[in-house]
Amino acid sequence: MKGQETMTVTASIKSEPFVHAADIRWQELGDGVRRKILSYDDQVMLVHVDFEKGAIGKPHTHPHLQCTLVESGIFDVTIGGRTQRLTSGDTFFVATNVLHGVTNIEAGRLIDTFTPMREDFV
Repeated sequence: MKGQETMTVTASIKSEPFVHAADIRWQELGDGVRRKILSYDDQVMLVHVDFEKGAIGKPHTHPHLQCTLVESGIFDVTIGGRTQRLTSGDTFFVATNVLHGVTNIEAGRLIDTFTPMREDFV
């Protein structure tokens, strides 16, 4: 229509526009950690990660930018050698290739966002 702009989507969509978390199976990662890949395309990915009390997200690096929201629980988060205790509503950011990991203090869930998407997760 005249006067309206159209948006061109260049990324190949990998997930449905609407996702019900209850319809997605958990992937058991072992040692009290599991994840659900929620929504993603080539540019971004959203993931739930559940931790049992005492579970550890082992220190690792990846070439993706990561923004994480602590949905519930208490976590000791280490990024680049610096550790802070985070609780529900707190967030953390991990730059490309920075060593990071978490130790769960009280069972909880993280909501991870990665860009670009984690091809190694699918």
